[in-house]
Amino acid sequence: MAAQVTLRSGEKVKVNDHVYCSPPWSVRDGTPYSVALRLAWYYRPSDVSDRPVADSRLLLAAIYSEVCDINQLRSKCYVLHRDKITDLAGWKKRPDRFYFNRLFDPYIKKEFEVIQATDVRNLPDHIRQTLISRYEYVVAEKEVVPDLTDALRLCATCGQWCAYPDTVGCDRCKKFFHMGCVQPPLLAKPSRGYGWTCAPCSKRHEEEVDSHEVRHPTPVTKPKSNAPAPRGRGRPRKDRSLAEKEENLDIKYFKMWPFRYFGQYTVAEDTLDPDDLIFPRAATRVGPKSEETPLHDGMVTDIFISDAEERGGDNTAEVLGAVHLLSDEEVEEWKTALTRKPENLYNVDWLTEAIRRFSQAYLMNRGWSTVDMSVPTRIEKWKRGETRYADREWSAEEVAAFEDGIMFHGAELRAVRDEVGTRSMLEVVRFYGHWKNSRLKEENQRIRELRLSHKDEEEGVSISQSITPLSDDEGSTVLEPSKGYNSCGACRTRESETWWRAPKGLTTEVLCDTCGTNWRKYADLSVRPFREDATPNGKKGSEKREGTPLNSPNPKRLRTSIVNGTSPPPNAATALQLRCQVCQKMGPQGRIVKCHKCSLRIHAGTWGVFVDRDTLESYVCAVCKEEKAQEACLNTDCVLCPSRKVSEKWSGHTEFLRAIKATEGQGWVHVLCAVFSPEVSFTDPSRFQVVEGISTIPRQRWIVRCTICGEGRGAVFRCAECDKEYHASCAWNARHRFAFEVQPVRNPRRDTVIVTFKGETGVLTPVILCKEHDVSKHELYDICETDDTGESVMQIYSRAYKQAPVSQAHALLRKAMRLDMVLNSRPEVVYTTELDHRCESCGTRYSPCFYPLAIPRGPEYKRKGGSLIVYLVLVCKRLTFR
Repeated sequence: MAAQVTLRSGEKVKVNDHVYCSPPWSVRDGTPYSVALRLAWYYRPSDVSDRPVADSRLLLAAIYSEVCDINQLRSKCYVLHRDKITDLAGWKKRPDRFYFNRLFDPYIKKEFEVIQATDVRNLPDHIRQTLISRYEYVVAEKEVVPDLTDALRLCATCGQWCAYPDTVGCDRCKKFFHMGCVQPPLLAKPSRGYGWTCAPCSKRHEEEVDSHEVRHPTPVTKPKSNAPAPRGRGRPRKDRSLAEKEENLDIKYFKMWPFRYFGQYTVAEDTLDPDDLIFPRAATRVGPKSEETPLHDGMVTDIFISDAEERGGDNTAEVLGAVHLLSDEEVEEWKTALTRKPENLYNVDWLTEAIRRFSQAYLMNRGWSTVDMSVPTRIEKWKRGETRYADREWSAEEVAAFEDGIMFHGAELRAVRDEVGTRSMLEVVRFYGHWKNSRLKEENQRIRELRLSHKDEEEGVSISQSITPLSDDEGSTVLEPSKGYNSCGACRTRESETWWRAPKGLTTEVLCDTCGTNWRKYADLSVRPFREDATPNGKKGSEKREGTPLNSPNPKRLRTSIVNGTSPPPNAATALQLRCQVCQKMGPQGRIVKCHKCSLRIHAGTWGVFVDRDTLESYVCAVCKEEKAQEACLNTDCVLCPSRKVSEKWSGHTEFLRAIKATEGQGWVHVLCAVFSPEVSFTDPSRFQVVEGISTIPRQRWIVRCTICGEGRGAVFRCAECDKEYHASCAWNARHRFAFEVQPVRNPRRDTVIVTFKGETGVLTPVILCKEHDVSKHELYDICETDDTGESVMQIYSRAYKQAPVSQAHALLRKAMRLDMVLNSRPEVVYTTELDHRCESCGTRYSPCFYPLAIPRGPEYKRKGGSLIVYLVLVCKRLTFR
């Protein structure tokens, strides 16, 4: 009898049983359970694709296994192939039942069909019997399955079996031939959509065409009838014993796996070899495109390879360790000579390099004193430069940026790498492992101190409750939900014996017992529990059949009406969840829009786009459309910001700066810059287009240097709390705060526009604050905040204060009026002192003539009575011509 393991739930499992597998909540962060076969993984369709799948019991098999902690096994489940299930509807209504009919290969990222080995008939008898005796299933491409399940195909010329890769079939006589047996031999199969006919059929067809005896038969169609479809004898009877037999079916395994690949890249005779690889394969890279071209006779070459440096020999093998050659005394002597730093004894990278260097010293008969571990680099063969055996120390700024990235992005390390900016992906992954272990060490040390501390009985009880795992779900349950979030995030119920932590993206942070169990097992928030056992005895009048929901409402389906084009809300389980790259919050597709080409994901209200449900999957942003249409400027740099080379200094947090809108001059401007510029207006403020009024921005905002990048180009914005001025893009990259504030007005004037947002009434004002300022005294709304109607605060502000007067004048006339206003404005010249004939630039007093020049003076430009104050100075003739 096979060895059995008893899980925490009390169930007993053995080898080849299917189980739920999941790490603790702090590691998996809300993801549902995985289904494993001896820790050979099954995938859910949502794990490998963004396509929503309505069937929560459908899985994808995989020839992929991992070593997993036995404490991660949760409970037992049942997984069968679709063809082995007699009643699929009844199978899915029972709890913990799954099925599969496809396989996903995680290495080549491709799905394959899975069929039973007994269904394969187009094979020689000895190969077919070997395949059936070893494996239960066969994995193949979708286009290969009809050929495998067809009858045995023999070549009409030689009588031998016709393998799929080198076989061609006649479309008229339906016979099969080897590509080398026909005359002339075929070099390749016909292209997809074209057919091939053998020589006798082609000749016969030509004779029929020449004799005009070709008669195409008229297709016979069955006449339509208005009679209803024949009805069956009622609902099929559910056989409980048949379902139990299906659960205990004997599945054949050969070297740990029930299936093998037998597709278009498989040689049938290789199946007889028990050591042949069973994994799916792709096209072989054979030929000059993927292989090195060999040298032929007569070709002149200057390549010389010495025998001593030829790769693949014993002299090029690198010794990584020779500890097994050392005696016990030498090992003890080696340990004392290792290091005086105790932390190095637990560093894997340091120990690996120490073993390597000490082993080389031993093989070369050198003493331990010749080994220098203070050098952090080593020389490797076949590499040009020196290689570090350990990563350089992380600075405090890098650790802070890493922890901020983890807080925003979770375990998405590529986004975290962009936040750090100074480390490679390999260094970030390695540091993540060390950082995670250090956090776990601190937590375990804290728990150990709490256990050892002598406190009263009440505190001891509370501490034990906080550190004792709750059954097999460590950290998955919530003892008492908060007052504001005490309802289920899926079904809205407020009563439950046990509350589970909810995944991200829901309205609340908890799930009831029913929804929590369904999410962890089936990754579906719309499934309701079904009755497992038969109906209770003694209640025949009100008994329910198997498969009926336990607490279902009226069995009649309520009629839903569609009024004014509105549709019912999408299902919480099937709605695709996307993460906004601006606020890093999750939301359903439609509220968060994703560009199909550049993959930019932003809230629709913050982006200013309106997309129909039918075109959500294929939506393309305005910039990507412009690459093909080329109607606006090809340079997509913002006209209010410095050049792109300045912004390229920043790494990460720049996604929102890819959201740009076209201006009236066919240029481009950031949505962020356009909304927060008071002089800019929109012809359509809800969509943030077309941008007008760039020319009305005062000159002093263009010539002041940015306090962040130091550039004097681009329009600057001033902080609401201090005198710092910077570009909007630089402030966004520096993580300054962009928000809106509702300022109450007691006695509003007639021209004051009052706005109501989330219960607050007043004047909506855009605010930019440096990140070091305290924002607790402000009631701020982030740029992605929306009201009950789904309109963002940026759209409300633009619609109220930035609407261009489209009804008063044409766009060209409005542009001319703004230009006329700019040209007619003259600065006020103030004569502070009598002009001295002395050049302001070079200081000379000798020049044929001096020219007056009006320039600003002082640390900042001030206004007096609405006009700009400038100062008049003199410059020499040489400076004027320069």
